[in-house]
Amino acid sequence: MDVKTVLQFAATTRGLSLLIQALLNAAIPDHEADAFTPPRAEEPRLLDPAVQWFLGGLSHWDAEHFLFIAERGYLYEHNYAFFPLFPVILRGLAETILRPLSGCLTLRGRLLLAVALGNSALFLLSVVALYGLGRVVLQDRRLALVSSLLYCLTPANVFMMAGYSESLFAALTFGGLFLLERGYTLRACLALSIATAARANGLVNVGFLLYLPLQQALCKIWGLRKDNNRHHKCLHYTWIVAHLLFTAALGTAVIALPFLVFQYYGYRAFCTPSLSLEQVSPALIQLAEDKGYRVPDENAPPPLWCLRPLPLLYSHIQDVYWDVGFLRYFQLKQIPNFLLALPMATLGMAAAYMYYTANPARCLRLGLWDGGANKWPDKPTPGFYSPRVFLYVVHATMLLGFGTFCMHVQVLTRFLSSSSPVPFWISAHLLLLYEPLLQRRSPPTFNKGQQRGTPRTVFLYLPQNPIVHLLSRWKTCSIPTRWILGYFISYWLMGLALHSNFLPWT
Repeated sequence: MDVKTVLQFAATTRGLSLLIQALLNAAIPDHEADAFTPPRAEEPRLLDPAVQWFLGGLSHWDAEHFLFIAERGYLYEHNYAFFPLFPVILRGLAETILRPLSGCLTLRGRLLLAVALGNSALFLLSVVALYGLGRVVLQDRRLALVSSLLYCLTPANVFMMAGYSESLFAALTFGGLFLLERGYTLRACLALSIATAARANGLVNVGFLLYLPLQQALCKIWGLRKDNNRHHKCLHYTWIVAHLLFTAALGTAVIALPFLVFQYYGYRAFCTPSLSLEQVSPALIQLAEDKGYRVPDENAPPPLWCLRPLPLLYSHIQDVYWDVGFLRYFQLKQIPNFLLALPMATLGMAAAYMYYTANPARCLRLGLWDGGANKWPDKPTPGFYSPRVFLYVVHATMLLGFGTFCMHVQVLTRFLSSSSPVPFWISAHLLLLYEPLLQRRSPPTFNKGQQRGTPRTVFLYLPQNPIVHLLSRWKTCSIPTRWILGYFISYWLMGLALHSNFLPWT
């Protein structure tokens, strides 16, 4: 029933998003932005104007890069900042399911349709994956349900719907982590490896593969402490350590492989080029000359980054084209962007602070073991303060720190929303903790040893969709509820209005 409720709400929000962005895109004139706008390859056909009117808002800003790559392949140097899995999926949909429309739609029109259909399906998959991950990690059905419903109203809504790889990456990441938590290590490695083919920050997921098997190995070693057979114990220790090292090495290689292969592909394209400018469309060459884009040319000298000891094209693009680096974004003119990212950063900091204050000893032990000298927790406390949440809080905190100090800070909202479940878990936790409409009417009772701040007595009568339940009773909601839901809904709507009209957003 919970999965059905979540899917219904996700499908409803997707449909509303598509309709609202079309209306706002038609009502508000597009801003003249200095963005990547390549010339069209084909003359419009019968249905292209209608598709452009309804879905044109999904093709703005970085979405244009993904559409260009799906249509023409990798040509310009800065195109290589966008990883290939999402363009491949778009082109595959356009050439298979949408192929019968080729008589009345150009390839670009079919790609726009593929964006709407593909990202809608991927978003539904990510919702189900997030709910399953929440059930396994949190061991709390109510918290998993509310966090998944909040995810349907994600502040990064427009990026989950537009021609970006966020929905794809979220589906693969949450799905891979769910498989890893369930013990399906090989399948999890494959899912997380495919995620790395969608976004570079998929490399960070290696940390999960290193940490969780280590924690399980320590648990097995702890279980052998009463074995008096020293030879038997030594054999088991050797097997556990060997299995851990093998899993870590193989999993790391599998997850990192797509990134390395794509970097090698970029290296071959620019450092040992086989393409001459005569093979490229004159319109695209003219655009490169006007904008200063680099095109691979066998008759030109290789770029300087090819001569570095570690010639990574991705690092070069982030440095030269997007000016990404430590503290580079800390300028007075960027204060509005810091304010734009402040709510998501606040959620991330609140999650880290609340988890640490509730479990300081566990955090100092790096969450690898818990309890006293003679105790290993077989049944950890459910909820946000569960020991299993520790790694996810650390992961979210690392992403928050990197995004704040080393990236364009305004992307922090979609960066965290598509990579970590923690912003949604902490938001749901706060709703259950402070919202009377989601709590029992009777005074709460606590078990001996219950952790501070854990909402134990909630949802006596759980509405089928508690988020809709709260929105319908907005005037009676608590202040924390209004702040949380207000943030989610306002960013959900503002993103549709601003991004769809070439105005700056997160």
